[in-house]
Amino acid sequence: MTPRRIIAAALAFAAAVTLTASPQAAPYRAPRTADGQPDLQGFWTTLSATSLQRPAGAPLTFATRAQEQAYESNLMAQIARGEASGLGQGAAEWHPAYGMARLDGKLRTSWLVSPADGRLPYRPEALKRFQALMAAAAESPANPEDRPPTDRCLLAGFASATPPMMNPAVAGGKQIVQTATEVAILSEMNHDLRIIRLAGSLGREKGRKARQAAPAHLPPSVRVWLGDSVGHWEGETLVVETTNFHDQETFRGPVYMISAAARVTERFTRTARDEIRYAFEVDDPATYTAPWRGEMPLHPDKGPIFEFACHEGNYSMPLMLQIARAAEKGR
Repeated sequence: MTPRRIIAAALAFAAAVTLTASPQAAPYRAPRTADGQPDLQGFWTTLSATSLQRPAGAPLTFATRAQEQAYESNLMAQIARGEASGLGQGAAEWHPAYGMARLDGKLRTSWLVSPADGRLPYRPEALKRFQALMAAAAESPANPEDRPPTDRCLLAGFASATPPMMNPAVAGGKQIVQTATEVAILSEMNHDLRIIRLAGSLGREKGRKARQAAPAHLPPSVRVWLGDSVGHWEGETLVVETTNFHDQETFRGPVYMISAAARVTERFTRTARDEIRYAFEVDDPATYTAPWRGEMPLHPDKGPIFEFACHEGNYSMPLMLQIARAAEKGR
């Protein structure tokens, strides 16, 4: 066969492969709101047995489904033993059973994707402070004020509403509502509400140029509960930067701790009809030796968001005080 015929045959083969190859699925495009934004609205849930950090030596994902099943079965058995201890109430309507989360079809052993070991890169002095706060929370209380704010129903537990948002053990519902200038995220746990200001939301100026301009953060002297969140759209993704944290809500025990000077960047992308991919990065040199990044899925929830009447039903507070007094008498 001559060189010309070889080239012709190669071109014909390439054309045939191109024509017969199955087309690539187009990236998901979220439905639009009346203002033309990707629609993130609705009821969502973060409930999952996956947590921020992962055990030492565990991989982020597994190569086979059998490995996934073995890991998940072991973890769920540990959770079941914990549920059966104490009063033995176990799972209930308000505390349903759930498995580990998946992203891109793979079981995730942690939300952290960086650092590679899946562990928070605490500075030694910051880790000591975090451990001291955890130890103080475990001490027998003399008064209600000695218990952490979560025990007193003053804050949502497990960092469920504060950026970056984590998955609580219960009440993981979220409701997202959008307008042209704000995005609101209502967390079921302790009914915390975040307001994210979008481009042009401060002055309500008219005109396309004003709407595209991102609002500035508040002055550093203004410290906002849950932080000052400012967002903008990058294609299908809502990008949110939060600063100006209040120093009285930076301990998110038992999950993590940040400083009031931290900067948190979150990305909300609706990747399917039934999934929002929530990615986050924490840049906090005062607490960590390097920024840390993670991602988790939000899935549709049937709703509605129930009233989190924690204070009215906080029977654990008098019980903790009674147990502490009984322990003192027995010494």
